[in-house]
Amino acid sequence: MTHFVLYAIGAAVTAFAILFGYRILLHPLKSYPGRLAGKLTNAHGGYHALFRSQHLEIRADHLRFGPVVRIGPNKLVFNTVKAIRDIYDNDDKILKSHVYETFVQTPGVHSLFDIIDNRDHSRRRKVVGQAINERSMRIFESTMVEQIDNYIELLRADSQNGPINMTEGINNLACDIVGLLAFGYQLNLQTETTNYFLVEGMRAANLIANVLMQFYTLRRIGLTSLLNFMSRNALNQYFALLEKLITTRTGKEIDAHHDLYSIVMEANKDAVSLGDSIRMSELWSEAMSFFPAGAFSTSGGISAALFYLSRNPKCYRRLSEEIRTAFSSDDEIHSGPTLSGCQYLRACIDETLRIAPPVPGTLWREVGPDGPAIIDGHVVPSGTEVGVNTYTIHHNEEYFPHPFAFKPERWLPSETPNEQIKTALEAFIPFSIGSRGCAGKAMAYLESSLVLAKIVWHFDFRPAPGKLGDIGGGTPGRRDGRGCKNEYQLYDMISGAHDGPCLVLQPRV
Repeated sequence: MTHFVLYAIGAAVTAFAILFGYRILLHPLKSYPGRLAGKLTNAHGGYHALFRSQHLEIRADHLRFGPVVRIGPNKLVFNTVKAIRDIYDNDDKILKSHVYETFVQTPGVHSLFDIIDNRDHSRRRKVVGQAINERSMRIFESTMVEQIDNYIELLRADSQNGPINMTEGINNLACDIVGLLAFGYQLNLQTETTNYFLVEGMRAANLIANVLMQFYTLRRIGLTSLLNFMSRNALNQYFALLEKLITTRTGKEIDAHHDLYSIVMEANKDAVSLGDSIRMSELWSEAMSFFPAGAFSTSGGISAALFYLSRNPKCYRRLSEEIRTAFSSDDEIHSGPTLSGCQYLRACIDETLRIAPPVPGTLWREVGPDGPAIIDGHVVPSGTEVGVNTYTIHHNEEYFPHPFAFKPERWLPSETPNEQIKTALEAFIPFSIGSRGCAGKAMAYLESSLVLAKIVWHFDFRPAPGKLGDIGGGTPGRRDGRGCKNEYQLYDMISGAHDGPCLVLQPRV
């Protein structure tokens, strides 16, 4: 028995030595710079994903090694505008990476987010995209405004009790809006505690998925269940609630609400090739990605905007003047020419999306079998995973001078040279680009605009005094990328988890 164990250990050591030797000395990507641990194993990326810091690690790698870095045995991450176009706007050569299979709960059943086949993605986007395009948002806006008005009234009441951590309330608001948009379901997170577990469940699911995306071997060797077991209570409650939402909605008439369900069912009701069971499984899959994507992306952006506005008095005063001049009453704050004409509001939102992108990580793509592909002049072989890290390129000084400064004016043609704005726009990818760009862009802008405009119209606000006011920022002295007190901290788990800011609000009217 002892000899067998020693033999097995020896064989394993030899196998790993051969594998690691190949990855360093013979691999097609051997000439690209990067950390040794990353060249040897994707466990390096999985480790940083577990601690929600991979976006910071990748930026540090680019600063150390240059614009192209090998962060995994078969992974290259780029930090140039040319690479953005070559990767995300090149459906002929570059596909969505196989690591998106992480999100597939039922074999063969995909959501818009994880479909790899381009033709299937195009079919699905035509349907799902109808629920969150500009036309749909105009129909849904009254429901959205009702939820935002409820939030404003809760803020008004809570403001009498001292400083408020804005993250919890904004998360609850965003989830309530997504519940209504997806299935016409009243989650009531703003007023009841029954479904509070939803946010924790979504975070757990996102964290696990991100670890598996970065270290896909865990899925291949069947360790997904172990990760799920670590958060089983939150995940079980989350999945049970999604099932309740779907079954409740399917028990109503298709046109009972204007929501994702009604649009998907209407589009598919005459489809001969799809049975009801397939449509229901697809709808479940869409719900799994629709909730965290719709809720966390907007809540993170709004929270970050409040953080930066509260710490940049000139920006805050300018936005307050614009909003309070444009609208004489709360009832006037809705989509239309007046809201669209608030250029500084849009600039604040865009600057927030730049400095604190809703998805701070890397949207992985894979060079397809028709490769190699030319990416920013580099010949990249088939099967290589490639991407541009959003947080890193949004903090690239070549495209964004003073990248850690909150400067909404960088987006205003009246204050910034057109050539500089053009350069910034080419590197600005909070919703990605190309055919796989985020379908929820219109929803994110409308919701963010309405919430911020109403908060600024109704309240004066400032950071809470003392340590409460530091919540959301970095900790001076840290050397892991989180040492900037005035940078809103993102925790990469596909979407950017966050905390704060903690504000003192004074009602105006």
